[in-house]
Amino acid sequence: MAERTIPSLWSGMDRKALAIGEFTLRQQRKRLSTWVVLLVGLAAMGVLTMFYIDAMTRDYEAIDNDGDSYDWDNDGYPNGQEILYGTDIFDVNSHPGILDPSILPDDPSLWVDEDDFDWDALKEGSVGMDDNGDCDTENRTPSQKDANQNGIPCDIQIVSDRYGQGTFSILSDGNVDEDPDDEAYALESIHRSFVLAIGKLGVVFLIGIFVPLFMATGLIRNEMNSGTMHFMLAKPIARGEVFLYRLLGFYALAWVYLTILIALLAIVSGLMGPSEGFFRFGDLGVWMAVWLASILAITVYGMLFCTLGVIWKHGMVLALPFAAWELGMILTTLGAPDAAILRFSVIGWAMNIVDAGAALAWQDTPLLIQMGLWGGGNGSLQGSEALNLFWSTPGLDIGALGTIVVSMLVLLFQAAACWLLGSVLFKSKEID
Repeated sequence: MAERTIPSLWSGMDRKALAIGEFTLRQQRKRLSTWVVLLVGLAAMGVLTMFYIDAMTRDYEAIDNDGDSYDWDNDGYPNGQEILYGTDIFDVNSHPGILDPSILPDDPSLWVDEDDFDWDALKEGSVGMDDNGDCDTENRTPSQKDANQNGIPCDIQIVSDRYGQGTFSILSDGNVDEDPDDEAYALESIHRSFVLAIGKLGVVFLIGIFVPLFMATGLIRNEMNSGTMHFMLAKPIARGEVFLYRLLGFYALAWVYLTILIALLAIVSGLMGPSEGFFRFGDLGVWMAVWLASILAITVYGMLFCTLGVIWKHGMVLALPFAAWELGMILTTLGAPDAAILRFSVIGWAMNIVDAGAALAWQDTPLLIQMGLWGGGNGSLQGSEALNLFWSTPGLDIGALGTIVVSMLVLLFQAAACWLLGSVLFKSKEID
């Protein structure tokens, strides 16, 4: 005798959720507006990526930041070579060839980018040493060799700020790291700037807010106005469940779309970015943070905009001021990521996740920015200002992992609050 299966409450909810979610997903797939919104978002990200690819394939001029490749006295020997041997760069009769006839003039190109940043030393001990020896020469006084007065001749000392904000002061002895590799720095800083900019402004904000604005606002309202909501409510199902299951159908499409979009961006940037191997695996932590932030952001925005659609048939009009508020908040995160007003937004908490993920993956970025702004003491290097703009320390002073956990909980709470509010309002509405 076959055993009878007693349907449980959970199995009944599963069937209802699957039916309404599948119906919603099928609706979304058949609407032309859905594909227009998704393709426009994809095209916008594609255009920005083309600018990035152009920047990564462009040749950057090697700039002689310290003048070592010049020959000011026209004796055939570059200034850097004369400084190294202690001869006078302004006297045509004083050059290394007089000291030793076997010393031939160097090619001037050897003295461009010849004293690059010593990143390993800087990161490990906060002290970078002179690379090419033009600091520690016999004709320089002890005070010139130890201009930063730290007791170590010919070094760069990195002093972090006492408030723990991730900024540094650079105290350099003369002729140390004064001529960095401009192209290497530009490629690295522009790459990181692109990942942060398109991750924050492109994916989390633009895609995260405009996809639900056009696709989720009318999920309940359109069915109420057309009368098809009566068919959904004909079976014993609570309105709050209908509200949730309709959104789950939307999320099934939106989450997959975001995942594919971010995966494509990660692949392109991983292949095109500067790297010793064929792919930059070190960026995956940042892209994971962008994915998590965008998934949570689009979840909250979807709940909120669907609720606004329940309140008024022109829910998109109500959503536009909120979108403008969020735009102001994301601009605030670029300059003041720890501003208290950001706690009253969705995007502020989402940006915390991205910033924390970047802080974990690229721990040397604050140092990279400061070295680029210092530029060897001869003006900022290309890409440093852009990286300084898009890089932000996490807005919560509880560590990167703590910031991610707290921000996730807050965003989930915001989504739950919007769902409860939308369900209550939906229950009180008359259906045409």
